[in-house]
Amino acid sequence: MKVGKFAAALAAAVTCFAGGALAQAQAPAPDLNAVPDKMPFNIPFGTPITMDKAQAVIAAAVAEANKRGWPEDFAVVDNHGDLVAFARMDGAQLASIAIAQHKARTAARYRRPTVAFETGMQKFGFNYLLTLDDVIASRGGIPLVQDGKIIGAVGCSGGTGSQDQVLCEAAAATIGK
Repeated sequence: MKVGKFAAALAAAVTCFAGGALAQAQAPAPDLNAVPDKMPFNIPFGTPITMDKAQAVIAAAVAEANKRGWPEDFAVVDNHGDLVAFARMDGAQLASIAIAQHKARTAARYRRPTVAFETGMQKFGFNYLLTLDDVIASRGGIPLVQDGKIIGAVGCSGGTGSQDQVLCEAAAATIGK
């Protein structure tokens, strides 16, 4: 009887996965030969983020993580992708130290959230994205934009991609306040 329940659960999981994969496969991929009128992600670089502002961004991320009980690592980089501030919460996984910095660096240098690379890989199979220098195709890296210019980026790592993204969004929301 237990084997029958396991087999039924396995079949349901496979069906669910296959259905999700089929739905993703049916999404039309962007036309890579199309020539846009405007340059995508063409946000100008501004004056680099200050240490005080970077620490405020980190504090907002840590406050949101504490509220949710998610121990994570946080990095803030300047508009060149160089580290300005970092925090590792007690209990956060050690591997996420480098990942948080990588996400922030990618978001700053490529002037876009890292979820853009994740989407390209997962939904459209744009494997060439991994040939670009210093790319990470995982959500949780967001450019910090003030007065229409990139001053840096924040990277969060330690949870699921969606958890990392939520914390980065809370942190990025402090810019301009």
